[in-house]
Amino acid sequence: MKNLTVLFFILVFTSCIPVKIAPKFKNQDYKIMQAKKFQKHMPRETAFIFKDPKNAGDFYNYINKKFKLNGKDVGYNVPFQLEGQTLYLSYHEAERTDESINLPLAVIDAKRESNGNSRLFEGNYSNRTGHWYILLTVYDENIKNCLRDKHLLKAKTIEYLKGLQQEYLTTQNYEELLLTKKS
Repeated sequence: MKNLTVLFFILVFTSCIPVKIAPKFKNQDYKIMQAKKFQKHMPRETAFIFKDPKNAGDFYNYINKKFKLNGKDVGYNVPFQLEGQTLYLSYHEAERTDESINLPLAVIDAKRESNGNSRLFEGNYSNRTGHWYILLTVYDENIKNCLRDKHLLKAKTIEYLKGLQQEYLTTQNYEELLLTKKS
């Protein structure tokens, strides 16, 4: 009986087996990497990636209001000025998930079913939590990715995108972007 109790506690405490883990950016709140490596269906371009804690559609509304696009071509080749040059910003939203399997629930249901009883925990064998990320790409007029290592504006582009990210995360009412004085 003692061995069975020990086995039960070991099973309960080691029960959630992670199957997928969403990325966490160590020591930073963003990451610059190839979008295709982040998520398979994304383009093979270098992107500025950060976690989006806000609701769906908030980044769309932010870009729409900030660049005064009136709902036209929001997210694709949005022009902005940096160091006297026109650059083009595009973004994608991507979901990455944390998934784990609850082994004891599956074992209990299997035992109940073998005894001729109905399942109790059906549909609760796994846990899934979604995390949303924003992937930003910036191109110059020659269609060169500004986030690549050899691009002359890489450092300035990263600083601009960090500022854009901070403004997005701290702004609650996107209408106030229209009233902000640009210096």
